[in-house]
Amino acid sequence: MPPAPSISPAASSKQPEGRQKLTTKTQRHREQIHRSALRIHGSLRDFPLCLCASVVNPSLPPPPPPRPFPSRQTHSMTRQYYLDLAASGLRMPMGVHLVLHEHADHEAILLDGDRLGAVVAETARRYRTPLAMPLMDLTLEKDALLRACGVPAADIEKHHFDDSVSIPELRSEDIPLTPRMTATCRAITHVAAIPNLVAMGMCIGPFSFMTKLVSDPITPVFLAGTGLTASDEAEIAVVEKTLALAERMIHRYLRAQIEAGARAIIICEPAANLVYFSPNQLEENNHAVFDRYVMEPMRRIARLLADAGVDLVFHDCGELTESMIRRFGTLGASIISLGSSRTLWEDAALIPRDTVLFGNLPTKRFYAPQLTVAEVETYAATLLVKMREAAHPFILGSECDVLSVPGSEHEIHAKVDAFMNVTA
Repeated sequence: MPPAPSISPAASSKQPEGRQKLTTKTQRHREQIHRSALRIHGSLRDFPLCLCASVVNPSLPPPPPPRPFPSRQTHSMTRQYYLDLAASGLRMPMGVHLVLHEHADHEAILLDGDRLGAVVAETARRYRTPLAMPLMDLTLEKDALLRACGVPAADIEKHHFDDSVSIPELRSEDIPLTPRMTATCRAITHVAAIPNLVAMGMCIGPFSFMTKLVSDPITPVFLAGTGLTASDEAEIAVVEKTLALAERMIHRYLRAQIEAGARAIIICEPAANLVYFSPNQLEENNHAVFDRYVMEPMRRIARLLADAGVDLVFHDCGELTESMIRRFGTLGASIISLGSSRTLWEDAALIPRDTVLFGNLPTKRFYAPQLTVAEVETYAATLLVKMREAAHPFILGSECDVLSVPGSEHEIHAKVDAFMNVTA
């Protein structure tokens, strides 16, 4: 693991003491990590969805009908529902994007709530699951927020806030939903009317959203971890003000999805990872900055969902530490979804026994011939055996959303058939 990034002292003697202590050697380390992290951050910003792909074998027999989803009377009732699904041996990818792109007019469907809902339901039926997971598109919130801020549509994708003065003081109710969001909510309502399907929503997490709103989130997050504050560093002020604005946008969208009929909502926090947080620094400050920037906003979201009787599904496919996962386990999520970099049967000891683990097949690589069908079978069989030995509730699934990859359909089909058919 690389050493923690550091900031070198500038020429001015009036800098805060914490910054004066940072050395040239650690500055070089920091710059190296920073360049690498920016490449990763740039790729996350450039791709609106996470790259995975999978298809199920349509010749497989349908499963027995799932029992009805319980009412919203108690959280313990719905939590038992997910535990029962795990015990039944449910397997599934997050596959709406793949099914959506089988339709020639898939772009039009994104703006037609009923048709989008039909695609979500079609995906659930194809993968033989009652969990009607929606499309994972983590660009919607930025689009809505910046439109409300008056940013021209053509500039939204690359727009970042450079100073705290330029960040408006918008309330949640001041942010109108975009047509894409309205269609997504209508799709939830469509699915909610279908018996034996659990209508689910989705939203980006506050920290990950913030990283899309500033040009360089890594430096101020690190500086905050040294003990500097928004009054010391303008960069920190920008991060904290955009984080608060991002959270207000998220609450607005979550309430709309709840009103539309979502019974569970997936919160995606892929940026809460080792790209943005130095593990050495986290140990030094007892995860203070991670708790402030990731966990505190997530706890407010968890309370919002719990108060509405909606289940939390937490997703983070980033590079994580055990301490991060332990913290995620305190959110009360019904399901936690992790990326393929994690060893799930070891992570099972880090989270509560009544939280289902979901994942974590390397579906981001299913399109590549370098990953063979035999290797996928081994991955899946090993997960099934090891999770059974760990005696932790588990749903075998994809590490992230499943994207359509033109030209790689046969490759993907063969690997997903392996994933869905393997025995262990």
